[in-house]
This record gives sequence, structure tokens and C-alpha cells, in this order.
Amino acid sequence: MKYVALLSGGKDSCYNLLHCNRNGHELLAAASLGPEHGKEELDSYLYQTVGQDAIEFVARALDVPLYRRVISGAAVEQGSEYGGRDAASSGGVHGDETEDLYALLLSVKSQHPDVQGVSVGAILSNYQRVRVEHRLGLTPLCYLWQRDQSELLSEMIESGMEAILIKVAGIGLTVKHLGKSLAQMHSTLTKLNHLYGSHICGEGGEYETLTLDCAMFKRRIRLTDVETILHSDSDFATVAYLRIKDAQLEGKPALQPVYPTIPPLLSEDFDGIRDAVESSVRSSDLKRTCEENISVTFGLDGIHQYTSKRVGDWVSVANVQCPSDTAKDEEIEHEITRCFATLEGVLQSHGLRLEHCTHINVYISSMDLFARVNAVYKTFFGTSPPSRACVGVDLPASVRVRLDCIAFAETNSTDRQALHVQGLSYWAPANIGPYSQAIVADNKIFLSGQIGLKPADLTMPTPQSLPLETALACQHVERIVDALRNNSGGGWEGHYQGVIYWLTNASDILHVRKASQTCTKDQHAPVIFAVVTALPKAAIVEKQVLLHTGQCLVDDDGDQVTHTMSPSVVQGTPILIHI
Repeated sequence: MKYVALLSGGKDSCYNLLHCNRNGHELLAAASLGPEHGKEELDSYLYQTVGQDAIEFVARALDVPLYRRVISGAAVEQGSEYGGRDAASSGGVHGDETEDLYALLLSVKSQHPDVQGVSVGAILSNYQRVRVEHRLGLTPLCYLWQRDQSELLSEMIESGMEAILIKVAGIGLTVKHLGKSLAQMHSTLTKLNHLYGSHICGEGGEYETLTLDCAMFKRRIRLTDVETILHSDSDFATVAYLRIKDAQLEGKPALQPVYPTIPPLLSEDFDGIRDAVESSVRSSDLKRTCEENISVTFGLDGIHQYTSKRVGDWVSVANVQCPSDTAKDEEIEHEITRCFATLEGVLQSHGLRLEHCTHINVYISSMDLFARVNAVYKTFFGTSPPSRACVGVDLPASVRVRLDCIAFAETNSTDRQALHVQGLSYWAPANIGPYSQAIVADNKIFLSGQIGLKPADLTMPTPQSLPLETALACQHVERIVDALRNNSGGGWEGHYQGVIYWLTNASDILHVRKASQTCTKDQHAPVIFAVVTALPKAAIVEKQVLLHTGQCLVDDDGDQVTHTMSPSVVQGTPILIHI
């Protein structure tokens, strides 16, 4: 796709361009936000503002037009979400610096209407990612997201990228490090990480960089006049930066093909799961029918009234459906709307709204309806929608949609957190529908069903492969949990409390069971194998997980104290549900 680069001039925003190019995307323009004239630094939660004097040179080195805008807003909304969770309030926040970005990219879009994506160099910053993805209508290209920082810095250096430190603000870094290249600083940054836990790529604000050359540059930048500005000089951490007073562009040898290091599709841990399924598929002793392993079998036939139950702050609603009037040939859009009206009414009877939903299972009679159901579904949610699984099942003739829901009665917005990633990366799949990858509430973690998509382009493996799809689904689950843990500050492990493998072929049960037996965390939770008629993207396996952080409030002499606990486990027999 054609894209605009959100450019700070630093190593991350420039190195991400190499990956955009490697994945077949075409750079049309660059966009940058900075402080008003006369202010070299701004206390922004979202943007790197130091080094703005050199942004023009970076854009000229890339040989693309640069669009700039002054940051007029502030970090008004500093929470983990941006905008409201209900559809009516999902817009922007007046006066927030995010709205400057929105206005900037709208202006780029007006000049380049064929722009579809935006390059973002975020590695760990959930704050930055959430705001870049918010209501822009552009696909974020975030190939550095959740990468290991040590590996990433080494790859940047190996790619030949020349970036220098232009600001230091971390323990162990001093004025003498300003102007040093990443290659020169590699050993120092690694040492500081080992000694103090400093972020090797500067994700904690330890340092900022300016890129002087990379494989995407048509010409390289040479700094001809710089001045060191010292903010503070302390034994703990010096804060200083380089003021770029003048620079020149220099010619360079003919461009070489851009081949940045691309991480493997599967990490070593999940190669083992793929191998286990491959071995099972090849094995000759698996010719017995899977009916021998069935513990429970039931279907979704019959027209039944919805049921709801409240336990403490949790409400479950099941079997929400509104049979269509076949005589009137009712549109599916009307049927799903009526289902949500019913669900909303049930939640209201418990004092809740749709925005309190943490997870929804959607059963549809045909995957041919998927896009139309999604189009209506998304109108009921704003920022950070609930996690979800959507599967095709055999429903009664007059029913095309059925909903199950779990909702949580939070007392304030911080009681519920979401991981809602929409950008393309090597990490895990972006949302292909109006759902979050995961919702955390009351230390319970609801993960959306994960199919074996390739994260970088959201395509399924070709040719179709049960071993690879299964391994990818399992890897996506673990990477989502890791991202949640990192963004919440850690301190918890994440214990599986329930696992569902949705499968389209009953004959695959035995093979996927081998994957489940290889996955250590599966072995400590109830595992259900459910055979359905179809899955999104024509996938053949999907993994859905419920977890608990392990953190619990315990009474300690009248005070509520958070303790980290481990569950007790009793081993059971996996279940096959044929739907």
C-alpha cells in the first residue's frame, strides 16, 4: 500500500521505513509534529520534539515531501484508552495533542488521497500506538512493535543505518555520549541495561537519536554546526541535547536493495508445536476415529429464550437470538441489530451497558455473512471493544446470528483495560474486525479467538497447513499475553483457566490435541475441542483462551493487599464439542 511516514528523524521511525519497503509498501510523503518556533523541546507524551531542526534534511534525504504542524494541544487524556468505549463518544478529546496528529494526517490525505497506511516506529509505547491508531482511517505499519530491543538495536547497526545520540536523559549517559553512533554506543547501552535495567533502544526516554543515513536515504546528512545544550547535570542522570544549527546533504553510492532482518514467522518455542502436529499427521497409529475420544457432544439447534445470570460484578448472557421472519425475507443487518437491542436490554436490567461487555461469542449460520455482520456489529462499540470469537455453526433455519456475552460492572474506567492493536507488524495479527485482542477486568483476561494469520500481511499460510496454523494460533495467544504483561508493568504470570480450540474438521482433533499436550500452559486448564462449520478467513483452527493474572486481593489485618498466587490443578480429559 502507499503510505506516509510519521517522522521524528530518530532511529525507530527511519528503521521502520526499511521494513515497510521490505513488505512491499510505497512511501509517498513524510509528516512531523513539533513545537512552535523558538521552542526546541516540548514536554510531549506522544512526540519526539528534540532534533526538529534536522527534520527537513531527513525528508530531503528520503526525497519525499514533508508536511509539518505545530503541536498546540497537551496530554489531556493520559489513560490507556483514547476516546469513549460507546460508539457515541468514540471521537477525539478536545485540546489533546493527539488531535494535532489527526489534523496533520488529514492534511496529508487531502494532498495524497491514495495514501492508505502510516509508518510508526513504536516499539513498546502502548500510549503512542493507541493514539496513532485512533480514528485515522489509515493502516498503521508498525514492524518494530514488541520486538526484542537487544536484537533490534543489533539489526539497526547491521543494516548500515547511521544514527547518533542527540539527547541523553538516563543513568550512565553523559554529555560525552552526544553525537556518538549506535555502533559506538552498542556496548555501553548493553552494559547499562545489565546494570540498571535501562532500555537498550531508549524506550524509557534514556536517549533520543537522529538518523544521518540509512538504506532508504537518497543522500546522507552531514552535521556541520551543532551546539550542546545542558539542561541538568547530576550524579544520577545528565539531561542534555544537541542543537542542530546547520547541516548539509551529501551524495552517496548507488542505492543497494533494502533487506532489513525479518524475524522468523515462528519462534523456537512454537516450532515444537508445529513439529508435534506434523508428526501426528504423519503418524500411522492415528487411524482410529475421533469419536473414541469424545467426552461430550451437543449442538446449537432449537429456538430458546436467552438466559442471564449475575455473580458479584459479573453478568453472563447466553443464547441471544432474534429469529428472522422468513416470510418477509428480513435482512441480516436487521436481525443482528435486533439481537443487540435484546442484549442491551438484558444488560440494562443489571444496571450495565454494552460498553461493559468484556467478551462476546458470535455464532453465525454462514461465513458468507461475516462482513455484513461485522459492519453492523462495529456500530455498537467505540474505543477498545470487547474481545470476541466469531464462528460458523449450524443454527435453526430461522436463526442466522446468536450471541453469548460476559460483562463486568466496573466502578471506574481503570478497572478494565484493553489491548486493541490495529497495526501491521511481525508481532501478532492486527484486528480484522471490531474487537480487541484482549480485555482485562478483575484480573481475568479474555482473549479473542486467534487464527493462524501471518501478522505482517494478515494472510493465511499457503498452502493450507494444520501444523503451521495451529502453531501460529498458539504463538499469537502467548504474544498477546506477553504484551499485556509488559504494558501493565509485569508482576504476574497469567494462568490458563479455559481453552477452546475451534476446528472445522473433526479428523483434526487428534492432531491438535498433540499441540495442546505440547503447550505447557494448556496442561493446567480445561481444554475444549469444538467442531464448527467454518472459521474466519477459511481457517481450520482457532484458539481462544481465558486466563487469570494470579493477582488476588487478600485481607491483611483489615487492609486489602494484592498477593500473587498460583492455582491448584486437577488433570482432566479434553472435551470435544461437535456443533
